[in-house]
Amino acid sequence: MITVPDIIIAVDGWSSTGKSTFAKLVAKHFAFLYLDSGAMYRGVTLLALEKGIAGPSGIDEPALKAALDAGFDLHFERPEDGSTQLFSGDRNIEKEIRTMEVSSLVSPVSAVPFVRSWVDERLHAFSINGRVIMDGRDIGTTVFPAAELKIFMTASDEVRARRRFDELQAKGTPATMEEVMANLKERDYIDSHRETSPLRRADDAFELDNSDMNLHEELVWIQGLMQGKFGILG
Repeated sequence: MITVPDIIIAVDGWSSTGKSTFAKLVAKHFAFLYLDSGAMYRGVTLLALEKGIAGPSGIDEPALKAALDAGFDLHFERPEDGSTQLFSGDRNIEKEIRTMEVSSLVSPVSAVPFVRSWVDERLHAFSINGRVIMDGRDIGTTVFPAAELKIFMTASDEVRARRRFDELQAKGTPATMEEVMANLKERDYIDSHRETSPLRRADDAFELDNSDMNLHEELVWIQGLMQGKFGILG
């Protein structure tokens, strides 16, 4: 039996570095609740797209704020398989939020200050009892600056683009490597230059460059970190 204190683990990093896959692996191994903050922003982006208030020409911010203030029910549920799935009301939207259409708009939507505040409020509510691992772009710097463990993930542009392309191909989503690389670079720029909570490595975060690592190696890395920082063997 692995005994782990009630801590919050914040995982930040660039897009397509495998933050969600890593966080889910850690959650399963150490029996943590996994929360995907990026899914929340994608859920808001999907709402904006479906209501016609966001697109390539821009975002109708007053209309988006009104839609959120009207009581948008965006929440996580845990099916019997133990995964964490995002729901809009009683509708599972996990697949819909992973399309290229949503990906192309999620960075500008998530850069809107009131959107970030809306998501942050719900993330705090989900993690009130600790024992949570959460990934995103500003978890360790803004959402949970006092998190007991912070990790910042990075990988080369080429590796990240290939991972994203392979993911889309596996889902049958049409995209070219050129489109994926362009989207990745655009998201990097927006995420790191937005006025509210820009993406950056927290001063006390441990960096994980997984360009040449597999999941087993990532698990061994976090096991060593947990042992060194908290004395946890597992």
